Amino acid sequence: MSGSNIEKVNSYVVFARKYRPRTFSDLVGQDTTVRILKNSFSSGKIAHAFMMTGVRGVGKTTTARIIAKGLNCVGPDGTGLPSGEPCGLCENCKMISEGRHVDVLEIDAASRTGVADMRELIDGVFYRAASARYKVYIIDEVHMLSNSAFNALLKTLEEPPRHVKFILATTEIRKIPATVLSRCQKFDLRRIEPEEMIAYLSNVAEKEEFKIDRFALGQISKASEGSMRDALSLLEQVAMNSDEEITIHTVRVALGLADRSTIIDLFEKILEGAVTDSLNLFNSLYNNGADPIIILKDLSEFNHWVTILKISPLVAKDESFSPDERERGVKIADRLSIKILSRLWQLLLKVIEEVSLAPNSKIAAEMGIIRMTYISDMPSPQELIKKMDANFLGRGEVSPDQSVDQQISEKPGGAEKNEQSFLSNEMKEEEPLKFKSNRNKAEVENDLSTPLKTFFDMVKLIRSKRDVELLVEVEDNVRLVNFEPGHVEFQPTESASSELASRLGSFLNSNTDLRWVISLVKSGGGKTLREIKEKEKKALKNKSMENKVVKTIFKFFPGASIDNVITKNSNTTFRELRTTIDNKN
Repeated sequence: MSGSNIEKVNSYVVFARKYRPRTFSDLVGQDTTVRILKNSFSSGKIAHAFMMTGVRGVGKTTTARIIAKGLNCVGPDGTGLPSGEPCGLCENCKMISEGRHVDVLEIDAASRTGVADMRELIDGVFYRAASARYKVYIIDEVHMLSNSAFNALLKTLEEPPRHVKFILATTEIRKIPATVLSRCQKFDLRRIEPEEMIAYLSNVAEKEEFKIDRFALGQISKASEGSMRDALSLLEQVAMNSDEEITIHTVRVALGLADRSTIIDLFEKILEGAVTDSLNLFNSLYNNGADPIIILKDLSEFNHWVTILKISPLVAKDESFSPDERERGVKIADRLSIKILSRLWQLLLKVIEEVSLAPNSKIAAEMGIIRMTYISDMPSPQELIKKMDANFLGRGEVSPDQSVDQQISEKPGGAEKNEQSFLSNEMKEEEPLKFKSNRNKAEVENDLSTPLKTFFDMVKLIRSKRDVELLVEVEDNVRLVNFEPGHVEFQPTESASSELASRLGSFLNSNTDLRWVISLVKSGGGKTLREIKEKEKKALKNKSMENKVVKTIFKFFPGASIDNVITKNSNTTFRELRTTIDNKN
């Protein structure tokens, strides 16, 4: 290689560095941040510490360098003041742009995480800048600092010397202690919008003198995920891959992406349940260099786009899709329901997770595609139950208005009459549990001054007053012997609190107009409310297993179990039902 060629290679600068913004006006897609910073410089109200946060490649470090230049810019004549538009011509601006200014220190927190590193920084803070107006510390990936390092920095960060400015940058803002955030002026650098990125990349392509169509730029924008640095790197990569006009096909080949039209074909074949065609299309993509994970992610991306398209047709104007892709997407959205699209989305997420963990990603992806072709159009549980109900109705076995509990109650072998349901008892206030009284029952019922006539009245009062601890104690540990207004007699369980009687008496005396006496006995008590409830639930579960609908469901879903049975006359509370569901999940 000749000397000129070597010099040419050594002087080459990649797009991401060559087209790095030099001033605030050059920053793309950060209008709010630029406006605030320019106003700060123009008014002279410049913070002593800045926090730049955002995803990779949106310009955090670049913005930090521009701030450093603005703070130390002296203009071409050397008499300028801090400016929101650094000149780029003075010595300070040039040296900062080239990363060689002695007073602008860029620190990589990923490699300098400890207290000793922070102590070294703090010791240098008190020395004035050698040649610049301000000494600027740019700490990149600041979230990597240890807790001890953060604590060591706090005091200096809050009250630095007048000649010192801190600029912190991070991609993980949640890992930054609140004590640090409160000492900084925070700027959230957002992802670059596709339209803004396409316009910027088009301008770069024009300067570099190569042709690229708009759909190819849209694909690069999508692949970069809002990162301008990634987009410039991808643009440079595809530019090296073709001497002719760059098309979307060229971009996909260069980036190892799956062909979008084939992805749509695969999507349709999966929904059609065509296993062989789906596997053939997958293998075609794989043989052309597409990664199985990328194929599945493209499927999920298209699934998401079609779902959004069904909700908002305006999405069809997305320029990252070609006209043919958008036309096909609209037709698919018209044919499919949200239910099917949502079900396929869940399946894709599961398959992607499995493939990422599998030792052989291709085999795992093929198994996932096979599963999706069989399950994607499977009826939902609700639809399946409707179909089973229709079949049973046609045979005259189930009435559409007949619930499971009604069917059970009509079968012989039910619970004995003297063992009434706890739930039904609680609903029927006129049926107290083991009501015994020395007073005439009619007198008690007609006595309007009596607030509590039954044991269940007392339980409801405790519940209404939200005394949860007492309610649990009463339901779990009280074996009722006798209840009458002013007197409760019960046998406590072995696990009952020693203060149960006194607490119950205190509660009743405080919340009723009567003077209550609480008596404890060693025997003669009935079942606790909890025991009654559990016995009923068990009986209902056993009876429900005899129901033909339930038996059929268990045939379709082997391994299933009954967690709870709710009847038409059940007073099971929403809270109890929600607890049952949460415990299952």
